[in-house]
Amino acid sequence: MQVKSRHHLRSDDIDEVREAVADGLGVDVTGDAFERVEFVDADYEVVLVDGEPLVFYVDGEPFLTVKGANVHPPETGIVTVDAGAVSFVSDGADVMRPGIVDADGAIRAGDLVAIAEETHGKVLAVGRALVAGDDMVGDSGKVVESIHHVGDDLYAFSI
Repeated sequence: MQVKSRHHLRSDDIDEVREAVADGLGVDVTGDAFERVEFVDADYEVVLVDGEPLVFYVDGEPFLTVKGANVHPPETGIVTVDAGAVSFVSDGADVMRPGIVDADGAIRAGDLVAIAEETHGKVLAVGRALVAGDDMVGDSGKVVESIHHVGDDLYAFSI
């Protein structure tokens, strides 16, 4: 991933990022330095918090990266998958109903969500909900489209 530009965020931009993440996931992202990084070859931008890629923009909406969600564990907006789904989700597969053991009932179709594994609660991926949280557990069908996962270019990115 080739960096196109990198600049420090103003305090009102930092507040916007923090509020959006707090609204979506119930966590407060704290840090001394917030920098926005734009890439030549990617459809998203990243916010470095104290040098770590903890937040990224998906369609203009700030959300925690996988690393960010493991540093600041989400309280809401979580879809939990069973052990059988872990390897697929970690490889970037979309999430199917049979692999889900729990989903936040407040999730609406179109929301960004954190996808966590049930044993340790570690976040494996970030995706977009295709259905409401109450409709995620079931027998068949795709319910979350994967956007970012463990091991992808964004996960491996560092400055």
